[in-house]
Amino acid sequence: MNKGFNWVKFFAWLSAAFTLGMLLFIILFILWNGVPALSLDMFSLKYTTDNVSMMPAIISTLIIILIALLIAVPIGVFTGFYLVEYADRDSKFLPIIRLATDTLAAVPSIVYGLFGMLFFVSSQRLGLGYSHYAGIFTITIMILPLIISSTEEALRSVNDSLRMGSLALGAGQLRTIFTVVLPVAMPGILSGIILAIGRIVGESAALIYTLGSSGQLLQGLSSSGRTLAVHMYVLSQEGFHVKEAYATATILIVIVLLINWLSTVISRKLGTGGK
Repeated sequence: MNKGFNWVKFFAWLSAAFTLGMLLFIILFILWNGVPALSLDMFSLKYTTDNVSMMPAIISTLIIILIALLIAVPIGVFTGFYLVEYADRDSKFLPIIRLATDTLAAVPSIVYGLFGMLFFVSSQRLGLGYSHYAGIFTITIMILPLIISSTEEALRSVNDSLRMGSLALGAGQLRTIFTVVLPVAMPGILSGIILAIGRIVGESAALIYTLGSSGQLLQGLSSSGRTLAVHMYVLSQEGFHVKEAYATATILIVIVLLINWLSTVISRKLGTGGK
């Protein structure tokens, strides 16, 4: 046996340490600059040029997440069901759907933003203008490939013997899917949904073109607004509220960490049957 230095193990350890170090450095850098800039005025419901409150942006972010998921999750999950459970594996239609899904997942967000602006914001038929409607519809299209892919992978990871056993006991395909396959695949599906939430929270380019950048409190889905990511972008671009931009980044980091923690907890709960 070769007793020499294990270079592969060394570089694996070095890569892991570098990744962890960079992550900690970025988080600490943002917290170091952002926490001192946080104040109660930044959580006021009314946005002014003095307090540059982020509360309207937090509310808009939560509204967009909620409605986009209400639209995208059923479509994405049932598309995954079709690809794995119902579609003929020899069908020529199947590779086309997968190619379309992979292509949509690889499209840059700025392209989605341009499409949303031309189709939802300024088209003569829809004419939604810069609004939450336009932002929600655009962001829904963006996260669909993520949910479809994660659902398909989660369903494919379920052992076929479970399906065959359920069918052999007399259960129909629909009952097998909902009582046998879905509980096993649920952690993977949920992980995809959580990743989709993370993408919505961090998205700015597509929403600048569709949602607009109004800092005022939500007046309805037809009104313009801004998410936290857009709020941070606008503040940093103006150059007058750089400290407040770091404070907004701090809240974004906290939200992302909470999402990751929540996804881990729920996945473990579902994976152990709630025990």
